[in-house]
Amino acid sequence: MGMSMMYGASDDAQSTATIHAALDAGVNLLDTGDFYGMGHNEMLVGQALQGRRDQALLSVKFGAMRAPDGTWTGVDGRPAAVKNFLSYSLQRLGTDHIDIYRLARLDPAVPIEDTIGAIAEMIKAGYVRYIGLSEVGVETIARAHNVHPITDLQIEYSLISRRPEVKILPRLKALGIGVTVYGVLSRGLLVGSGPAGPRDLRARLPRFHAQNLVQNQQLHVALQQLASRLGASAAQIAIAWVAAKGRALGLDMVMLVGARTLRQLEESLGALPMSLTEQEMERIEQAIPADAAAGTRYDPVQMAHLDSEK
Repeated sequence: MGMSMMYGASDDAQSTATIHAALDAGVNLLDTGDFYGMGHNEMLVGQALQGRRDQALLSVKFGAMRAPDGTWTGVDGRPAAVKNFLSYSLQRLGTDHIDIYRLARLDPAVPIEDTIGAIAEMIKAGYVRYIGLSEVGVETIARAHNVHPITDLQIEYSLISRRPEVKILPRLKALGIGVTVYGVLSRGLLVGSGPAGPRDLRARLPRFHAQNLVQNQQLHVALQQLASRLGASAAQIAIAWVAAKGRALGLDMVMLVGARTLRQLEESLGALPMSLTEQEMERIEQAIPADAAAGTRYDPVQMAHLDSEK
């Protein structure tokens, strides 16, 4: 997403080089959305994968509606819309199939059974391989899984966004559904990064506002101090913590890391060999408790529309 929108200016050549370096390093999951840059990101990923399509699993989110000025206008999960969105994604990505296809947010006007049923039809037709979900709660997960096996749920999860541990992650484990987690670095909050300007998404997020930001910056300081003692960066500790939690919870968990540059990619990959001990995990969680963050992860309007928060 960050290669096309939300976090300030980006460079297509640098983005492509980063994707290629990730593939060379063994990364085999690329996550995008048809609304990322209003189609730009899919075209970027498609171009980067020319001649290398078999090296990557493509995870695509759909359904978010946008106006020409970029504003959000809702979600469309109707069966006819599913097939329409898919048609355009296949064209922009330059591929004959998408590996994991998922509705970006629950459409309250359309039963999830209808949306999942439409994707299942596309699986039978050969255009999709697996069905995923995004930011939905336990009831929706169960209903969707009853229509067609769900491969994974995509949801925000990090040191300071741990609510999924209460109900959602246990339900995924019970049903044998994997999870791809985003926001592992809390949009840069855990590594001391903040809004780059008014067009930066973070300028509108409560955790980056005024007094909230002052309090939350202390979380980065605490994490950086721990990281220094472990010979790592704050980003690497944040990623390694999520990986360790996935193993501890017995889940098939994959981290989505939004590296936009080769330097960020190299730093993130440095977390993979790390193996945090139980004592180190305890120290990290004592320094940054589950309820440590000030402010919600999205603004009130978006929070109200998140099925996963109900």
